[in-house]
Amino acid sequence: MVANPGSARIARTARRLNEPRPATVVPRQGSPALIDRSPVAIVREEWHVVDRWWTEQPIQRRYFDVVLTTGENVVVFVDELSERWFRQRA
Repeated sequence: MVANPGSARIARTARRLNEPRPATVVPRQGSPALIDRSPVAIVREEWHVVDRWWTEQPIQRRYFDVVLTTGENVVVFVDELSERWFRQRA
C-alpha cells in the first residue's frame, strides 16, 4: 500500500525526466573540450535545433553528443540565445 501518494513532499521532489541542468563547458573551436571539469574524448554527433520561432520563447540550440575520458556518454547543448550551456543524460 502506498502512503498518501499526493503528499507535498513527493510533489516537491518530482522533476521532469531528463530535464536539462546547467553545465560548465569550456569550448574549443566551437565544440566542448571540458564538461564540468571532465575532458571530452570524442564528439560523436552535433546537431542544431531551431523551434518555436513563432512564439515569445523561441528555441535555438546546438547539441553535442560526446564521450568523456571517463567513458561516460553525455549530451550537452548551448542555448544560442542566452549563450548558456546545459547537460542532459545521453
